Amino acid sequence: MSENCLIFTSHRGERVTEYRIGQLYMISKHSHEQSDRGEGVEVVQNEPYEDPNHGNGQLTEKRVYLNSKLPSWARAVVPKIFYVTEKAWNYYPYTITALQCSFLPKFSIHIETKYEDNKGSNDSIFDKEAKDLEREVCFIDIASDEIPERYYKESEDPKYFKSQKTGRGQLKEGWRETHQPIMCSYKLVTVKFEVWGLQTRVEQFVHKVVRDILLIGHRQAFAWVDEWYDMTMDEVREFERATQEATNKKIGIFPPAISISSISMPSSTRSAPSSAPSTPLSTDAPEFLTVPKDRPRKKSAPETLTLPDLGKKTL
Repeated sequence: MSENCLIFTSHRGERVTEYRIGQLYMISKHSHEQSDRGEGVEVVQNEPYEDPNHGNGQLTEKRVYLNSKLPSWARAVVPKIFYVTEKAWNYYPYTITALQCSFLPKFSIHIETKYEDNKGSNDSIFDKEAKDLEREVCFIDIASDEIPERYYKESEDPKYFKSQKTGRGQLKEGWRETHQPIMCSYKLVTVKFEVWGLQTRVEQFVHKVVRDILLIGHRQAFAWVDEWYDMTMDEVREFERATQEATNKKIGIFPPAISISSISMPSSTRSAPSSAPSTPLSTDAPEFLTVPKDRPRKKSAPETLTLPDLGKKTL
């Protein structure tokens, strides 16, 4: 069996309390932008959830249809109609996300996320959860890290964006040392794949995809702050419901297969599985990418994905 663990730290120019709204807004809008007919993110379930250990939260189940968006080596071993099931237990500021595929029973991804108001200085944040795992730490800077030109938008570039409502923005070099407020999203990503000969390639591929999703999603959340900053929880939940129904229709799910309940489920009947890791990938649907054909890469490197041209789509 192969198990690979990576810790991502992503710095943002908000406070943890504020980003509870921003996280929900960004995930819904980002998923809608990344979906198209036959491919994208179908929301199956979205309802309150109570856990005896973590308290009140939200359970979301999604089906992420990938189809032709997989790299060539992955398309060779999966059926034409292919999707990944994502379940997320959001106990903000702590979240658990689990992704599995019925076609690949020996493949799973667990993501734990913790949000803190600091510059990414908590080196021991996952010591309890990953004490027996070999770890690698990857720092993500939403302002300085480069993204491929094909899905770059100047309006979503933190170096140039300036918020009209908060005055935040235009994050220049060294912003993490001077900008206030500032927070960090810590993510513990664990990938398991029990197929001999493909472990390393699959694990590296998944970590690359997760990193790209986090970079793009967090840049968007910062650049969209004027859209969500004044929202209440009730308002963002209504936006989430309407956007998810529109997304389901966009990919061809009729009627929208989504249920959003306002009644909490009792802990005796609704409890996160004990086997799930403890925090959040929240985010966003896996990155729908195509294999770059004109970029040279080392023979030892895994095939990577690049996001679609977001410039051709609007919400």
